[in-house]
Amino acid sequence: MTDQEWMRLAINLAELGEGDVNPNPLVGAVVVRDDQVVGRGYHRRFGGPHAEIHALDEAGDAARGATLYVTLEPCCHYGKTPPCTDRILQSGIRRVVVAAADPNPVISGRGLATLRAAGIEVTEDVLAEAALRQIEIFRKYITTGLPFVHLKLATSLDGRIATKTGDARWISSEASRIRAHQLRRRHAAILVGIGTALSDDPRLDVRHVFGRSPTPIVLDAHGGLPLTARLLRTGLSPIVAASAVPPERRCALEQAGCRVWEIPSPEGGVDLPLLVRRVGEAGLDSILVEGGGETAASFLAAGLVDRVSFFVAPLLIGGRDAVPAIGGLGIDRVEDAARLVDVTTEPIDGDLLISGRIPPGPSAAAPRP
Repeated sequence: MTDQEWMRLAINLAELGEGDVNPNPLVGAVVVRDDQVVGRGYHRRFGGPHAEIHALDEAGDAARGATLYVTLEPCCHYGKTPPCTDRILQSGIRRVVVAAADPNPVISGRGLATLRAAGIEVTEDVLAEAALRQIEIFRKYITTGLPFVHLKLATSLDGRIATKTGDARWISSEASRIRAHQLRRRHAAILVGIGTALSDDPRLDVRHVFGRSPTPIVLDAHGGLPLTARLLRTGLSPIVAASAVPPERRCALEQAGCRVWEIPSPEGGVDLPLLVRRVGEAGLDSILVEGGGETAASFLAAGLVDRVSFFVAPLLIGGRDAVPAIGGLGIDRVEDAARLVDVTTEPIDGDLLISGRIPPGPSAAAPRP
């Protein structure tokens, strides 16, 4: 097998840590000797041993003279665990193949330099694009302190997320809903507007797959979330992001298990950039924005969205009063539209998942809220 094939195996292993390692990155590792896998590992949980350690433990003495494939540059500093470079040197590994350098400025390049200085052959940039996409949440958070913002919506073919009566169950297929819960598991927080909270009464937890549920956030300018909301019965300690909440209402929400963050905007409503910054300061590395249309428009208009994922179902809802996927006033010219890059498509039981990044900068124009 080629370096690329072994690295693909390591990338697939890394996915097994999804939802359990935040705010650390997903990392996978494979030890190969005489064209045979003798050790496999992935980063399983935050604070636990890194992927390389698990792979080397499994390989044991067979690691001597072998090649280590790892999706991210091995660490060379003491954090919650000892440096992986020390263990690699002790193991007798002859060659290390790395997909991507670590974007963490504490490590970037130093781990590879340590290995080279010790006489280990190092090969870089093997399936780098795939590995970097896999850690896109970690890359943004470790370099900026801001959470990665991922806008996810389920729409009909004509761009509606609900009928004129507000009915939205179910636009996407069951398989798509399972895939959407995989996205929930991957992110540290999940956000909806008060309109969605009132109309859908969502739980915002992970159900269709096994994994940790994200921290719910509700954009609720005046703290109107009903105390009977199902969200308050999940035990997830939701955050209510508001502009101004009467003291007695705030007390009631807090007694129901909410954390109330008052983050008023000079224009009225919630200051979204400040909210995103505060989410990062709370140690949450990512936000999955699930709607509705006005919330989506507001995040896009503020230039806060890093990735967009639309589950498009082969349905035609129609109607001028049906709910559009992106609300707000919209743009005036097509050339001002937010254009996605690195677009991928994935068929899911008749639906189509379309996902892509919104590049930073003035080219990422968006609808006005």
